[in-house]
Amino acid sequence: MTQQQPTTTLEPLSKEMQDCVNACMACHGVCEETMSSCLQKGGQAQMRIMRALMDCAEMTRMCADMMMRRSPLANEMCTMCAQACDLCAEACMSMPDDDRMMRCAESCRRCSEMCRAMAGATM
Repeated sequence: MTQQQPTTTLEPLSKEMQDCVNACMACHGVCEETMSSCLQKGGQAQMRIMRALMDCAEMTRMCADMMMRRSPLANEMCTMCAQACDLCAEACMSMPDDDRMMRCAESCRRCSEMCRAMAGATM
């Protein structure tokens, strides 16, 4: 006789949480593309910018994952993600003549705002 696992269905994500997940994933993608662009340019990319891009890309992906699985650590991750996004936006702003960097900074700021709002929300 096999024992059946109880079926539990998760409530759909709230609109705010889904919007935050989407902002995190968009930011992740922009950071990855910006890193690739920096690597292609070679020596022009500063290590501070590359570190900020790497940290932000990782944090946004992880934050989205944790929200989607309703991790009890998601609130804290949203706070950390917002901080990583702020640092990345600041680093990207150090190259105001680069359109890709400015798009990345904008995406990071949008994600930071949404994550800060989610950090105070009940997950």
